[in-house]
Amino acid sequence: MDDYPLLNLFWTMLWLFLWVLWFFLLFKVITDIFRDQEMNGWGKAGWLILVILLPYLGVLVYVIVRGRSMGQRDMKQAQANEKAFQEYVQKAAGTPRHSPAEELAKLSSLKEKGALTQEEYDKAKDKLLA
Repeated sequence: MDDYPLLNLFWTMLWLFLWVLWFFLLFKVITDIFRDQEMNGWGKAGWLILVILLPYLGVLVYVIVRGRSMGQRDMKQAQANEKAFQEYVQKAAGTPRHSPAEELAKLSSLKEKGALTQEEYDKAKDKLLA
């Protein structure tokens, strides 16, 4: 331990962290290249060649040029995953999603039977229509 000063240890840790961070970004860029449905095959091949042959410069240029759309594709993918998860949970729980018209009909029949007061009916209807 005496031959490796503490400051050198911090520098080594910093460079290791930056190296891992760069690998994460490289894999993120490659994943985004393949995920983009709007880019044609030649565009994907060109970006991959740039990223593989000149990795640091290629990743930097890709993030500068396509960074905003990269974030939008991430958001779209996250929303699709969330929607699929919600549908799976509803299907697994056995609670099918009904249309607002069906829900209003149910509320109306409950009110007619006396199970709901006018105030409860109005609150439920406002919540449903919101």
